[in-house]
Amino acid sequence: MRTAGQLLGAACLFSAATALSCGGGGSASSSDPVVPAQCTFTNPVAVGADPWVVRQDGMYYFIQSRNDGIWISKSSKLTDVVVAAPTQIWSAPATGWNHTNIWAPELHYIDGRWYVYYAGGESGPPYLTQHAGVLQSAGSDAMGPYVDKGMLYTGDSVGTGQGNRWAIDLTTAQVGSRRYAVWSGWAKNATTDRTPQMLYIAPMENPYTISANRVLLSAPTESWEKGTELDLQEGPEFLQHGSDVFLLYSTRESWLKEYRLGQLRLQSAAADPLNAANWTKSGPVFTGNTGVFGVGHASFTTSEDNSESWIVYHSKVAEAPGWDRVVRMQKFTWSASGTPVFGDPTPTLQKVARPSGECP
Repeated sequence: MRTAGQLLGAACLFSAATALSCGGGGSASSSDPVVPAQCTFTNPVAVGADPWVVRQDGMYYFIQSRNDGIWISKSSKLTDVVVAAPTQIWSAPATGWNHTNIWAPELHYIDGRWYVYYAGGESGPPYLTQHAGVLQSAGSDAMGPYVDKGMLYTGDSVGTGQGNRWAIDLTTAQVGSRRYAVWSGWAKNATTDRTPQMLYIAPMENPYTISANRVLLSAPTESWEKGTELDLQEGPEFLQHGSDVFLLYSTRESWLKEYRLGQLRLQSAAADPLNAANWTKSGPVFTGNTGVFGVGHASFTTSEDNSESWIVYHSKVAEAPGWDRVVRMQKFTWSASGTPVFGDPTPTLQKVARPSGECP
């Protein structure tokens, strides 16, 4: 579970047990390469959780939720987009299934329009009524306006529309000739939000309609996924590299320092994504360390010149249980076998070169 994310609307400074500097910070050893100060940044880069960054037509877009609304900022530079002034593109209605607990929005550009996928509920805590919703842009501008297309069906009786199931963190991607939705859900609706969460997949008729019953894709069965308080998989995100298709997801409890990333890999480009046997699980593929705690709920993008791959994720601000989180970003690479290599979380305040193409 999670609380609504917070945006940093100020220019380039914050303090909340950590610090951000547009031009550097921390210390460097004498063996470090000399990088002009304006060409570096330090982590964390913003206050917030569940960060989603997408790049389209030379611009980066960063979407987050706060105060039961959804906000988007944009910039031509990845390291600037998370601190750019945001625009509110939607606010939850006063009543209805989605009037509160707006979580983890994602922004996708599909067939000339933008779509925002988010989770919302009627009440909570406890968070017993969360479902997936979608907004559609009226035109081609990511900053809106948007039309509410309603709740997505994430249950087992799509023909009747009855028996919808609890769902959060819905994402989507085109794999081969078909579009799919993947989300974190419960096997059955429950009376406690300490209910195990699994990953489900279903095909989509269009960006706002799921066209078949959900299929159980993955459950938290491995030892590194098993929690001390709750077993869960959430925050699934597609990552496609050449012909390879991956799903990165968060596992372990989101309020604990053990939160981490696991990975599913589709066995081949021709494999049916709806067959769970066609996905291979591995992990953990990204974990915290002694200075960066509870890393998870990531999104992925590329540098301005397309030469580098970057992960944008959140971490906890302290080892103690809780949902105070900050946004971080760092470059990652690819192994000879074609899998992403995320390495270790970059230490707080360590100078990091900005993405390739951002500096002269």
